[in-house]
Amino acid sequence: MTAAETRSVVVEREFPHPPEKLWRALTQPHLIEEWLMKNDFAPTPGHRFNLRGDWGGVLDCEVLVVEANRALSYSWNFAHDDPAYALESVVTFTLTPTDAGTHLRMEQVGFRPDQKQAFGGAHAGWGQFFGKLEQLLARD
Repeated sequence: MTAAETRSVVVEREFPHPPEKLWRALTQPHLIEEWLMKNDFAPTPGHRFNLRGDWGGVLDCEVLVVEANRALSYSWNFAHDDPAYALESVVTFTLTPTDAGTHLRMEQVGFRPDQKQAFGGAHAGWGQFFGKLEQLLARD
């Protein structure tokens, strides 16, 4: 399947914090748990880890790219018997310094056209995750 045959979820937001502060929230397991999910993440390319959702799901992930304070990418795979929910995707965070702080862009690629529910769920879920990230950054 080519990238042209899949859909992407993109969420972007400007945060009034330096890239280093966002980077901590994206790469430290105890902080990731606060805004995303429980995990055993390590910012090392090739590291395999799980994200465990409150809904009982477990995502199998592998760190693909680590460029401190600039870019982070990992696979985001969900094994499921129903192909509508089985997902092989990649999540990429891109941090860009701005005059007001940092622009954070998240793109999750890999949704097949027949995965409308998974696509819709990811779109809503990432919006909620970014809301929690904003709250974490505001108090930390």
